[in-house]
Amino acid sequence: MNYDQLFHILGIIVVACPTLLLAVLGVSSLVGRPLTERLMSQLTQSAVVTGLLASIGILAMMLMTDRRLIEVGMGNWLVLKEQHFHFTFKFVFDRLSVPFVILSFTLCGVTGAFASKYLHRETGYGRFFVLYAMFLLGMVVTSLAGTIETLFAGWELVGLSSALLVGFFHERAAPVRNGLRVWTVYRVADAAFLVATLALHHLTGGGDFVGLMGHGAWPEGQAALTSNQALFVGLLLLVAAAGKSALVPFSGWLPRAMEGPTPSSAIFYGALSVHLGAFLLLRVSPLLEASTLLCVAVVALGLVSALFAAMAARVQTDVKSALAFASLTQVSIIFVEIGCGLRYIALIHIIGHACLRTLQLLRAPTLLHDYHDLENAIGGRLPQNATMWQRLVSEPLRRRAFRLAFERGFFDTLLADYLVRPFVKTFQWCDGMERRWTNLLAGRSARDADPLQAAGGVVDDLQ
Repeated sequence: MNYDQLFHILGIIVVACPTLLLAVLGVSSLVGRPLTERLMSQLTQSAVVTGLLASIGILAMMLMTDRRLIEVGMGNWLVLKEQHFHFTFKFVFDRLSVPFVILSFTLCGVTGAFASKYLHRETGYGRFFVLYAMFLLGMVVTSLAGTIETLFAGWELVGLSSALLVGFFHERAAPVRNGLRVWTVYRVADAAFLVATLALHHLTGGGDFVGLMGHGAWPEGQAALTSNQALFVGLLLLVAAAGKSALVPFSGWLPRAMEGPTPSSAIFYGALSVHLGAFLLLRVSPLLEASTLLCVAVVALGLVSALFAAMAARVQTDVKSALAFASLTQVSIIFVEIGCGLRYIALIHIIGHACLRTLQLLRAPTLLHDYHDLENAIGGRLPQNATMWQRLVSEPLRRRAFRLAFERGFFDTLLADYLVRPFVKTFQWCDGMERRWTNLLAGRSARDADPLQAAGGVVDDLQ
């Protein structure tokens, strides 16, 4: 057996482990024969450990053979010759994908082990691990994607599992409502992603990253696009990345996502999912090199988001929301590093930050207990000294900044008024025109639709 065959076998194992885990857990739930908690935990640990060992094996072989790019193709799943379109599942192991997939397996394994104890005897234990397996598969597919279609497939699996886990406690109205808010923002980001995918197919004749970004291994290679084309496609991908990573103006959904269980909050919005926008920009980094304006846009968006997140994190009243905005601050700085061309520094920053936030969010339920222990040990409240900003900034200005940060930049209101409402008004106008045309053809008035009653008496709980 030569190295190429061994690379191919290990690559298939990396992708097959989360796929089989999702299939086993999902099918057992669908047929009404749920597995026991112990068996689900053992299957999850086995899949994660096997995938992790296969990924480390590929990394070791790449270092031994000095190979920087390994391609594992799964064949063409759809071919439209007349439209010059083909859908191919292709996975790439390089300096970007291998560290990211190892990080995904490691943190998912830690979180899975924590969740098996944290959610013990929880009613939705099996449902959580089905969505957990879906997320793991999405992260692996996204990390190793060799084509933009493959990346979008993993991107969607991550988004779907994310929204469903935000609404995990569906007995209450607030988690369901916040899960829908997360899903709505993801739809806007995914629409931009799809338009960028179509544009790449139109401009380059395919969605293969190797053909698009040149034949050199990451981060080498030059984009096969002109400066204006790279700017157009890059801005669309920047919108997709901003929506997935909760950058301004899509930051409002991030604290709402804390409605989910603590393990999902840690792995999604502290460790992996929130970094997918940065990963996308790293994958298409040759586009940034082809357009200076695109680099400026990435840096500007990162700086604005970092400033906003740093302000918002300081006024949150619960630890999970404060950690969410602290995570957003670091993700925004990573965007700035990518815009400045610091590819390896951004990758190292992602790995270190993901590990730190996972630990902090997993310990969030016990943080208040630890705080009380500290107060009991010193016999009083912990001292709080005046910060530099309190000494340098006037009180009226600090009050305005506090109001802006406390209301989270009013981004939810702005999006509702200037993005959602125009769409709703347009759809209502179309509905009215359709009714008039139907009444004209039928010669009588059609029955009005049943009115929708808004849920009343429910506090919008963001804790």
